[in-house]
Amino acid sequence: MKPTLLILAAGMGSRFGGLKQVEPVGPNGEAIIDYTIFDAIRAGFGKVVFVIRESFADAFKEKFEAKLSGKIDVEYVFQELDNLPEGFTLPEGREKPWGTAHAILVAKDVINEPFCAINADDFYGEGAYRIMADFLNNAVQEQTFSMIGYQLKNTLSDHGSVSRGMCTVNENDNLVKIVETHNIFKKEDAAVTIAEDGSETPLTGNERVSMNFWGFHPSIFKALESKFVKFLETEIDKPKSEMYIPSVVFEMIEDNEVKVKVLEANSPWFGVTYKEDKPIVVNKINALIEEGVYPNKLW
Repeated sequence: MKPTLLILAAGMGSRFGGLKQVEPVGPNGEAIIDYTIFDAIRAGFGKVVFVIRESFADAFKEKFEAKLSGKIDVEYVFQELDNLPEGFTLPEGREKPWGTAHAILVAKDVINEPFCAINADDFYGEGAYRIMADFLNNAVQEQTFSMIGYQLKNTLSDHGSVSRGMCTVNENDNLVKIVETHNIFKKEDAAVTIAEDGSETPLTGNERVSMNFWGFHPSIFKALESKFVKFLETEIDKPKSEMYIPSVVFEMIEDNEVKVKVLEANSPWFGVTYKEDKPIVVNKINALIEEGVYPNKLW
């Protein structure tokens, strides 16, 4: 059975200021998602599942349905605030989604095979999908997951702060620890984190980071169900609380429930966090087209 690509696209892109998941960056109006799916098809993925909000389902289908028909199976699932387990009620005034772990959980009824989960607005590079497909076809197990690792310096924005999952890896390339780190800014050839009091902590830029490119066995869904219930029991009334997939995975590692192999991506990463990032992405896509990595017209 071919692996599945799960694309987390329910976030509205508040910092970017619009529906950045379908923002055109290619010469024929292609979005980053177009390049993602093109790479996944080439790597041997058999299905793509979009996690979106129902409110923009029509915009998504209009953008992708016709062009993907006959090329890869497509499913849509909705991440809504009231998509909660039995016994829980949506708190009044809650506007923020429940986080990336919840986004993956809402796909449990349409995925029964090994799959990878990625962000919609990140360009991960062709090589990353080939490496992940190989893992999902040959190495994934109920207790063995994976993650694509990137160097921090290759994931920063020139136009503001980013948040990154900072990773510690052991001698067997297994993930030991992951810490969600906020307010990371580019500084010369390296980076810094800036605390609320303005103090800076220097970073080398060579740190291994997670860009939310995960390889999972479908057994993850059972774990997510139980962990989401525990999360809600303590966090449901906190308006900005989110359950992040890195935190869940790290908890499973700490409890010796899984091992997570960190796979090195021999390919570029870039993304659109701020509107000012878009021209840089357009230029990088054009350069890859000129190198022959992508055709000028994808579909």
